[in-house]
Amino acid sequence: MRRLSGLDAAFLYGETPSWHMHVSALAIADPSQTPGGFDFERLKQLVVERLPLVPQFRWRLVEVPFGLDRPGWVEERDFDPDYHIRRIGCPAPGGPEELGNLVGDLASYKLDRSKPLWEMWVIEGLEDGKVAVLTKMHHSIIDGASGMSIAPLIMDTTPEPAVMGIDHETAMSLAGQRVPSGVELFGRGVVHSLLTPWRTLRYSTQLGNWGITIGRFARRREMPTMPFQAPRTSLNAEITPHRRFAYSSVSLDRVKAVRRAFDVKVNDVVLALCAGALRRYLEAGEELPDTPLVAQVPVSVRADNDTGVGNKVAAMFASLATDIDDPGERLRAIYESTQSAKEMQQALAAKRIMGLTDTTPPGLISLAARTYSAMGLDGRMAPLFNVIISNVPGPSFPLYIGGAKLEAMLPMGPLLYGGGLNITVLSYLDNIDFGFMACRETVRDPWFIAEGIALALEELEKAAAELP
Repeated sequence: MRRLSGLDAAFLYGETPSWHMHVSALAIADPSQTPGGFDFERLKQLVVERLPLVPQFRWRLVEVPFGLDRPGWVEERDFDPDYHIRRIGCPAPGGPEELGNLVGDLASYKLDRSKPLWEMWVIEGLEDGKVAVLTKMHHSIIDGASGMSIAPLIMDTTPEPAVMGIDHETAMSLAGQRVPSGVELFGRGVVHSLLTPWRTLRYSTQLGNWGITIGRFARRREMPTMPFQAPRTSLNAEITPHRRFAYSSVSLDRVKAVRRAFDVKVNDVVLALCAGALRRYLEAGEELPDTPLVAQVPVSVRADNDTGVGNKVAAMFASLATDIDDPGERLRAIYESTQSAKEMQQALAAKRIMGLTDTTPPGLISLAARTYSAMGLDGRMAPLFNVIISNVPGPSFPLYIGGAKLEAMLPMGPLLYGGGLNITVLSYLDNIDFGFMACRETVRDPWFIAEGIALALEELEKAAAELP
């Protein structure tokens, strides 16, 4: 049995009826030039044959009684591909809004923990004869960076699917491993719980060292944006289980041109596009706050060649400078905020500490999350952040799904802690694709926000043209 890391276990036990801890990706493809035509059964067979490339897709969760210790993964012996790989039709006329509503509905329910934690939906009936593939994966087995490693499961670099040499004996890393009995798991959990006070003391000591580092950093530089500095808006309210999804795309070359003009990073331009779209949305609702929105920006801490299972991610907080009217000045303010946050992260990297998830029994994490949600603290406490914005680099070469050419890859992340909107961004070929996952009862119209991305880019291009 493979024991989960503290962070991976937290994604499982931090889940509530309204906080769905799965991540998803929507691939839209054009099958018009597919050799022999696009066929669902053929695609399903291809996925089944390639499952050894993504061993965690055959792992089943084994939980420790009473949540005394982190759970583990074992190989699913009775794997049923028909449960995990399904087909569904999009309501007519199959346009972006109909597709987005269907994806939102499919994302609104949690994955079954008695089975491997993923699903794949092949969506047919889109306008112009296109097809889409929605893949749902639990965050405990994947993060944004490692998510790109699952592309070979259904994607190829040529219209003809490649024949891959797969060593099934070594690829299935958990095959043949013994599953501990309930009594054995309970005993391990008791031992783990007895060590909790020691781990908590160690964590507290290390956390104090972090505090000293932050204090020294603050005296020498302007303090970076921190959690709980976000103003309350309609984006921050009690989250329900219901989801809506919208998407948009802009030219990568245009984004890079703005980056060069202002001498900032591509990610800063991405944040500025989101800031412009959110500012427009809040202005339309006459609720734009006087203080800037705060984004939680997940940052990968993986080594360049690390595509392992699980999560290796940290959180950075950045001002979106939505209180600044001028789009160029707003971009510069965002750049200053992200640079300051990166400096803070580097300063803290030298003081690596255990995470709270490594010290706390999973059962307590679950109890805390459910209590937080049940008491409606989403809508009562100061917001931790206003929006999550994650930017993941994607491939610059064309990909194919069952012979159909991929046109767009639209990522989507989870909602939590009263943040009713998650914006996940991924580059593919010459475009940057934006996926907007929203709480149905919290965000009035995610498509209005999605439409604002292109308008925000036009504003930045105009500001760049006026530079001396």
